[in-house]
Amino acid sequence: VQLQASGGGLVQPGGSLRLSCAASGRISAINNMGWYRRAPGKQRELVASITRGGTTKYADSVKDQFTISRDNAKKTVYLQMNSLKLEDTAVYYCNAVILPHGPEYYWGDYWGQGTLVTVSS
Repeated sequence: VQLQASGGGLVQPGGSLRLSCAASGRISAINNMGWYRRAPGKQRELVASITRGGTTKYADSVKDQFTISRDNAKKTVYLQMNSLKLEDTAVYYCNAVILPHGPEYYWGDYWGQGTLVTVSS
């Protein structure tokens, strides 16, 4: 089971980016999916999460600015980031709670490789 994140890059303040994270492998089910970030010199923090049914949760710092969504058929979670600020610069990591396919497997916490978002003028 793997999570592959993409969509990071360099953007000017006020700009937008859309991150994607696709799960692949032998997967029976995916529960919660989410995005975390680690800014330079700071601890990793939860940015947003979404349940399989579509219930979302956001960090106070990104409410009304970021939107998380998912496509269950594509096993993909998205993070639409608008009105980006300098302080949004960070490595963004996707996370998912996944049940791999097979009788010997259990629900586990999986992480993507991280994608760098740099907000700079």
